[in-house]
Amino acid sequence: MTKSWKDNAPITERQFADELMRYKRGSVSRRHFLQVTGLGLATAVLAGRTGAFTSSAFAQDLGTKMSLATWPNYHDPATFDAFTAATGVAVEVNVFGSNEEMLAKLQAGGAGWDLFVPTNYTISTYAKLGLIDELDLSKLPNFDPASQNARFTSEGTIDGKTYALPKNWGTTGMAINTSKVKAPVTTWKEFFDIAMGEADGRVMVHDYQLTTIGNALVALGLGFNSVDPDDLKKAEELLIKVKPHLFAINSDYQPSMRSTDAWMTMCWTNDGAQLNRDMPEIAFLLGKDGGEIWCDFYAIPKSATNKPAGYALLNYLMDPAVAVKEHLANGAPTTDSRVMALLPADVTSNKIIYPDEAALTPLEFGAATTLTDPGRAEVMARFKSA
Repeated sequence: MTKSWKDNAPITERQFADELMRYKRGSVSRRHFLQVTGLGLATAVLAGRTGAFTSSAFAQDLGTKMSLATWPNYHDPATFDAFTAATGVAVEVNVFGSNEEMLAKLQAGGAGWDLFVPTNYTISTYAKLGLIDELDLSKLPNFDPASQNARFTSEGTIDGKTYALPKNWGTTGMAINTSKVKAPVTTWKEFFDIAMGEADGRVMVHDYQLTTIGNALVALGLGFNSVDPDDLKKAEELLIKVKPHLFAINSDYQPSMRSTDAWMTMCWTNDGAQLNRDMPEIAFLLGKDGGEIWCDFYAIPKSATNKPAGYALLNYLMDPAVAVKEHLANGAPTTDSRVMALLPADVTSNKIIYPDEAALTPLEFGAATTLTDPGRAEVMARFKSA
């Protein structure tokens, strides 16, 4: 039988995934799932430690619903079930495929989000535009800056002010169904070549200019973050050339990879870990010629209508006992040493999730200038409409 967190023996990634699938299929009750995975006890421990969820007056201040904007396949639904059980606040989850979409939504006003998940390179822009609040860390006692890896988390703080707290870090690589694609794929140049060859009609790229344009640039021997017009022209030529051979342009690629309608895709760490866990023939590889390393954060929009609930959920997610379950479910690497200590060995030794330093060396963090660069936006628009 699967052991729970309360037994002081963390369950393995595979055990957690099996229990999650049973819960999603309706084979077991929510109560059973929360008990065997430890999420139920994590809620109780958090409530006992902070007192935040035990006061009916405080619970009333949180309202009955809140909204989270995030990425595909990025959270365990049971985490939000547990939060709702503890607070009475239902969490509405809105999924987006790019940071540009999120920025445009907030700039247009009326997004209605109380918490959202921006990527490292975007935070300075959000702060400069006055779209996110400086965080009141006194309302986030579960966050411990001393336990964070500054390599990934520094961009959440600007001029000494904290605007965002880290969710997890990761990489952008390639997911390849090795039972379908036999040619070796080790670089982004090979990725695009095979998309027009052996995997014709079976390849997906992100609906996200940073990675789709960035990886095309890398394939041409250029910089991932380049905004040079000549470089962008060359990247556009490659993308236009490959487009007739693509299966789709979509940042939610798991369904197509699982059905084998797609054989190869640009892929984020967490999706790569999930796909490989469930379908071992799907490999996840990083480009030897470069690519992206990233860190996602939680931030509270200035326009949030239920900031108390936003703070409550953010504080809940910062608790290591809760965060470890999120990491087991979504497969992304943690920035928090407290969470790292709770993860089972089969996760911390997984090279998809925690690659060797040599594999990370060629990768670049996204640059803030790419988010609002008109040249990149125009290239992506022409590529999608071609």
